[in-house]
Amino acid sequence: QVQLVESGGGLVQVGGSLRLTCAASGLTFSRSAMGWFRQAPGKEREFVAGGSWNGGRKTNYADSVRGRFTIFRDNVKETVYLSMNRLKPEDTAVYYCAANRPFRGISTDYDEYDYWGQGTQVTVSS
Repeated sequence: QVQLVESGGGLVQVGGSLRLTCAASGLTFSRSAMGWFRQAPGKEREFVAGGSWNGGRKTNYADSVRGRFTIFRDNVKETVYLSMNRLKPEDTAVYYCAANRPFRGISTDYDEYDYWGQGTQVTVSS
């Protein structure tokens, strides 16, 4: 049974930083591309960042977060992280971790991910 458990969300002021953590179990983590998505109230779930399965050598970011957010992974701990800096009020959302099937590439389409975490709330106050 695949489980993805996010943590690290919270309330932060504009310009602050947070690091989200997603602990995976039950899947071949080292062979799975991982992604982070977010969903704000009244909006659709959107892609934030993705890292490839081969040690995360390839990454992809939404334009809105590029240069501020970093995705990276630890295959030994089977954990993927999202480091978020210079946070803005528009970053406020529930953040979800997602895993792809083994050997598939990074996708910005949430329909292409097979496994999801329960989400963690990030609130940026101005």
